[in-house]
Amino acid sequence: MNYYKLGNTELKVSSIAFGGNVFGWTVQEKESFALLDEMFDKGLTFIDTANNYSHWVSGNAGGESESIIGKWFKKTKKRHEIILSTKVGGSMKDVERGLSREQIISGVDASLRRLQTDYIDLYFSHHDDLNTSLEETIQVYQELIKAGKVRYLGASNLSAMCIKESNSIAIGNGWQKYDVIQPLYNLFDRVQFEEEYIPLVEEENVAVMSYFALASGFLTGKYASIEDTYGIPRQEMLKHYFTERGLRILKSLKEVACKYNAPCSEVAIAWQLFQKNRIVPTVSATSLEQLTDLLHSVKLELTEEDIILLNQVSAV
Repeated sequence: MNYYKLGNTELKVSSIAFGGNVFGWTVQEKESFALLDEMFDKGLTFIDTANNYSHWVSGNAGGESESIIGKWFKKTKKRHEIILSTKVGGSMKDVERGLSREQIISGVDASLRRLQTDYIDLYFSHHDDLNTSLEETIQVYQELIKAGKVRYLGASNLSAMCIKESNSIAIGNGWQKYDVIQPLYNLFDRVQFEEEYIPLVEEENVAVMSYFALASGFLTGKYASIEDTYGIPRQEMLKHYFTERGLRILKSLKEVACKYNAPCSEVAIAWQLFQKNRIVPTVSATSLEQLTDLLHSVKLELTEEDIILLNQVSAV
């Protein structure tokens, strides 16, 4: 596993981050512990989650993922060997979406309790909040940093303009700014990151963690048609990928994967790792076999011809 410094932070992270959105959703506690054990044993020490995972599941309220991770920390005593990121601002059963002072203060304390830790390495604003001033949001984070509850700040799904203005406020006041962004990015979903966020990355010198690096599982290649998704938990998230362009991407992805006798998922993640702007893909697994494929992706050496082919076939 390769490690590198995450932007301007002091966080030394693994090449990929394990996405905790599956915990309490498609993977329950026992299986989650097995995945976390295997992940750690293989050198992957970066976990990403959110306070509202997985509130969308019937019977859940949000906080399930953090709770499972917290129990694993308590059981294994490995908290200080893990880089942990989580988020605030998303909606939960009894929590409104937003980034007000009150919502952030209550949100961080609830996350710390669930995670059974006293600090968060990287704390993300989850969504834009048009009803709260940018100064209020970025200022309250400074209090959390001063209190030792949070080390560094990130922005997930915030508009590039919002991030840029927030960072301007922070710098003007001598405060800590957003050092990491977490946009949607994969072979299919390229436009917003490449057109809106790359200029921000280069101007603001922020690090990038992508999410849905496998397009909710579409880029694993295991779904040949939309009919193959019927009845699975991610059906609604997958259906818009089955377009002429999506199937064209999948065809070329399978060709490259066949060349290396590797799963499509390895190639899709490796493609991100070979981009000009260094990216830490956030990827999830629901089985030990899937986790092994993800870990192998950091060792897959794609050629320039492979990258050109995948860039061209996925161009919009």
